[in-house]
Amino acid sequence: MYATIPLASSKSESNRALIIDALTGFQCTLQNLAAARDTQTMIRLLKLPDGNAGGAASRSSVADVLDAGTTMRFLTAYFAVTNQQKVMTGTPRMCERPIGILVDALRTLGADITYLQKEGYPPLQLNGFAPSTTNQLPMRGDVSSQYVSALLMVAPKLPTGLEITLTGPVGSRPYIEMTIEQMRHFGADVTTDWDAKTITVAPEPYQPTTYAIESDWSGASYWYSVLALANDPNAELELLGLKPTSLQGDSAIVDIMRAMGVESRFTDRGVTLTKRPAHPALHWDFTDCPDLAQTVAVCAAMTGTVLTLTGIESLKIKETDRVLALQTELRKLGAELIEIEPDHRYEVHQVPGATRETIPVIDTYDDHRMAMAFAPVAMRREIVIDEPGVVAKSYPSFWDDLARVATVGFTA
Repeated sequence: MYATIPLASSKSESNRALIIDALTGFQCTLQNLAAARDTQTMIRLLKLPDGNAGGAASRSSVADVLDAGTTMRFLTAYFAVTNQQKVMTGTPRMCERPIGILVDALRTLGADITYLQKEGYPPLQLNGFAPSTTNQLPMRGDVSSQYVSALLMVAPKLPTGLEITLTGPVGSRPYIEMTIEQMRHFGADVTTDWDAKTITVAPEPYQPTTYAIESDWSGASYWYSVLALANDPNAELELLGLKPTSLQGDSAIVDIMRAMGVESRFTDRGVTLTKRPAHPALHWDFTDCPDLAQTVAVCAAMTGTVLTLTGIESLKIKETDRVLALQTELRKLGAELIEIEPDHRYEVHQVPGATRETIPVIDTYDDHRMAMAFAPVAMRREIVIDEPGVVAKSYPSFWDDLARVATVGFTA
């Protein structure tokens, strides 16, 4: 069995490139932008009229990010520092996701921001920006790398630049490094001292240039799981548009899935996946790649791999509480995700003698990654994914691509 998957573009790279392009006055050439709903929402909202322009448009300049967390955080920083008056809002779940750390930092830099309902959460009113004399900020590094990335990207526009000192453990560091490398591509002067956990951005404007978006490694992870669960030992998948040296932290899936029975061979077209012997157990720290945790947990539950996960605390404030969602849905497959106190380790393992639903119906909780993480289960048994349209958030063509695999016999 063999299939080729034309992967979706990275929404992480796309959304960062769009903010930087906006800060150049939309003078860049961006190639291969993601079709993901989050990215299309970003594009739409960047075209909103400036609230300072006056008239009726300013009174109705509402930026509704829907359920896009990255879009909320990046645009809050962008609109604030560019002195635009906006109301930032989103879905009910988005308004339950904290943003206080970012707002506090922006206020320190000179932003006038008002909470419209609950303190520390959207919706927000951005009222304008008067740069302060502060150019140094301490920021927690263990809550969301998106807060850090949002501030870094707007820092070249600040009169004296910005120095961020990260406090505590640093989570999702590869996403911060992705931001820095993209900023440098557009001419930003960024220096890092990871020992001191400081990042310094000089007050020099971005330079318009061309940038090509790589395919999405987060999206690639589901195909690694598909191959791991395929019954044919000779099954192969070719994933197009991936690079062996990537800015994306989720490229860690190469090493994770090597332990779970998938070998990667890079070509000038992307990467070809083949079967290899799997390890019976795996311990992985997901601090730098939390978006992979659901995929790997489901795959382990189906293969019988005893999986120990650490670094997944941030999953509780994503599109849903992903830890709780995984615990609930894995039970339908006769497996469980349990927390091992007191060090926040989690283990996935099959439950001997557990009752399995004949055709499990997997709830997705309005979370695109829940749908795609559980979809590969179809390689082993029939399954129903409730609300499959949630994949539009990051990978609109996912079900079409899965159909390619089904037509050549991968599915059960």
